[in-house]
Amino acid sequence: MSSSPIRVGLIGYGYAGKTFHAPLIAATPGLKLACVASSDAAKVHADWPQVEVIADAQTLVAHNDIDLVVIASPNDTHAPLARAALRAGKHVVVDKPFALDLDEARAVIAAARENDRLLSVFHNRRWDSDFLGVKQAIADGLLGRVTHFESHIDRFRPEVRARWREGAGPGGGLWFDLGPHLIDQALQLFGLPERVQANFARQRTGALSDDWAHVVLDYAGGLRVILHASMLVAGGSPRFIVHGERGSLIKRDTDQQEAQLKAGVVPGADAWGIDPDMFVYHDGGAAPRSIPAPRGDQQQYYVAIERALRGLGPNPVTPDEALAVMNVIETAQRSAHEGRSLPLASLTPS
Repeated sequence: MSSSPIRVGLIGYGYAGKTFHAPLIAATPGLKLACVASSDAAKVHADWPQVEVIADAQTLVAHNDIDLVVIASPNDTHAPLARAALRAGKHVVVDKPFALDLDEARAVIAAARENDRLLSVFHNRRWDSDFLGVKQAIADGLLGRVTHFESHIDRFRPEVRARWREGAGPGGGLWFDLGPHLIDQALQLFGLPERVQANFARQRTGALSDDWAHVVLDYAGGLRVILHASMLVAGGSPRFIVHGERGSLIKRDTDQQEAQLKAGVVPGADAWGIDPDMFVYHDGGAAPRSIPAPRGDQQQYYVAIERALRGLGPNPVTPDEALAVMNVIETAQRSAHEGRSLPLASLTPS
């Protein structure tokens, strides 16, 4: 692409579009937030008065002056909109989850290849401070051979809210909402598991979809990875617990970037990505050791997208990586339904 700004069209201005995508795109050199598809123009213009607002997503997809389409609409629209944008000659970023199932995901990937366009999935949690710290500790050998890994995203939201994420429709529920983050981080650290065992529940009064998810990934050598999310955990739980042959690592609090974005902190500001919560490392001795968390920076996802579109670097989240995440999502659903541990599905199209 030329050196002129890459014009970005954002579909959806709900929580993900407003909180994450719009500010990260606008803060990234070489990208320009040019257009937003939303039914609430006033909401968009309150934040971005100079941005064009289009009511219909299909109109944005066909927009002649858009290079990159970012899809942050409800989960069941991700795959259809991605295919439409790719066929219209646009590069595409899809918010997680990539699709509703493996067949949809394969169809989107095929459309990207047929139209020779970049396709990427917004697995922004790879650039969280807590995950970066765990990744570095494992890479440095601080824990030795890892034998047990727990990743939690637990919240206390006892009231069921009237929104599509908590509804009974396709793509609703906690596993589709938070599962992709938990899975992608685990796959980045350990690769694909041998087997998946899942258990989902509706625990809150009036819940229409799963609001509790517990998934165990089995790896060779005895490694067990536990992915857990719940809506009824007052006070929270440790974000990460990692045990290995040389010690254990615990991270209590979560990365602060989401809270910062909600508070209006601009990506790149002095406080951006700073995480004051220390890791605690135990080596079996008398006293634990505190380790500072590295600085998080989810903007690096869009920095990498801009470079990839100019041919200066790789796609930060490839379609094959996103397909692997979908494989675990789908296998976990089958496991929970059948009540047993299952191997991953074959990624060879039937």
